[in-house]
Amino acid sequence: QVQLVESGGGLVQPGGSLRLSCAASGSIFSISGMGWYRQAPGKQRELVAAFTNGGSTVYADSVKGRFTISRDTAKNTVYLQMNSLKPEDTAVYYCNSNIRVQRNSGWNTYWGQGTQVAVAS
Repeated sequence: QVQLVESGGGLVQPGGSLRLSCAASGSIFSISGMGWYRQAPGKQRELVAAFTNGGSTVYADSVKGRFTISRDTAKNTVYLQMNSLKPEDTAVYYCNSNIRVQRNSGWNTYWGQGTQVAVAS
């Protein structure tokens, strides 16, 4: 069993900061790419930031310069530092990762349960 567990969401005022964490645990042989998506009410889930298979980072245009993704590979953990938060950043944030559970198994995509981020005064 593989689990992705997010933490760090909450209510913050506009201009504030939050740091999200996502830890992958369970039977993990290797991880390829970890990232963050978000889904606001009535909208489709969208990419926020991610590490690609090659290790580079990608960001949504709407968060560039405000959000920073980082990771601790030894802990199978990815972080999202969110600064200068805006009301439009309000959404449920989901962690995502492609994981192999054994050397000869295929890659599967896993999602966390989501953590709510609300930006309001």
